[in-house]
Amino acid sequence: MNTLELRHLRTLATVRDTGSLSAAALRLHLTQSALSHQVKDLEARLGQTLFLRKSRPLRFTPAGQRLLDLADEVLPRLRATEQELMRMSGERPGRLHLSIECHSCFQWLLPTLDQYHRQWPEVEIDIPEGHQFDALPALGSEQLDLVVTADPRPLTGVHYEPLFRYQSLLAVGRNHRWAGRDWVAPQELAEETLITYPVEHARQDIFTQFLDPAGVRPHRVRTAAMAVLMMPLVASGRGVCGMPNWALAEYLEQDYVCALSLGEGGVWRTLYAATREEDGHLPWMADFLRTARETAFRVLSGIRPASA
Repeated sequence: MNTLELRHLRTLATVRDTGSLSAAALRLHLTQSALSHQVKDLEARLGQTLFLRKSRPLRFTPAGQRLLDLADEVLPRLRATEQELMRMSGERPGRLHLSIECHSCFQWLLPTLDQYHRQWPEVEIDIPEGHQFDALPALGSEQLDLVVTADPRPLTGVHYEPLFRYQSLLAVGRNHRWAGRDWVAPQELAEETLITYPVEHARQDIFTQFLDPAGVRPHRVRTAAMAVLMMPLVASGRGVCGMPNWALAEYLEQDYVCALSLGEGGVWRTLYAATREEDGHLPWMADFLRTARETAFRVLSGIRPASA
């Protein structure tokens, strides 16, 4: 058995990048116990400790830092070689026309596209207008190549690749009577002004997963096009809004608003990348999905692996 494997380098690099075993486990789609066992097994093989477990921030030993240096040298070269081999397979240059059925997704999609373009400069990337919502049928007509959605539908020839899970939360002002509570019941929103994105209710989690099943309608609905416009309204007590946990993270860190779970058990959704089934083997498509998932876990707070 080899002492050192590529998975060990990936693991140590992820532990460094995330700062903890628990966060690294989420990004690597492992349980924390499985990740801890992997690290302990490697340390037993090497006969050396790789990092100080009780240090904050986490600190690597000289042996651990040497392996990190190796990871920084080997892993980028490995990925570049994989991409070069994909190109040598003879596939035609790719086209990636995509649509996002999610107002908040640009927070992680833009860095995804930036990194992907550096890796695959020959792929034509575009986000055509007019397909932001109900875009899935456009996959079949080849107007689009990929749709980011939380609402998969059974369509012939369409494959849904899970990216990550996220929690839908309710944002309220710091002086709201619910501030400091853990969760809110659907019926309580019957007397509230709900601030939403300007899209049909059937495309919004707070309606489809929370209010509609309980037969509840908010007292009033007003719209705002972006989160940056919603938050001042919420903070000033002019309404509440439902939003993915990653989109609220920066406002919660600034103590600008409070967040409550939708129901005692919470509302968790899975975000998918929908593609045509016949495109699954295309190397540039497979690498986009990998890049999107890796970028999401690097830049977003509070998300979980789709299998969690």
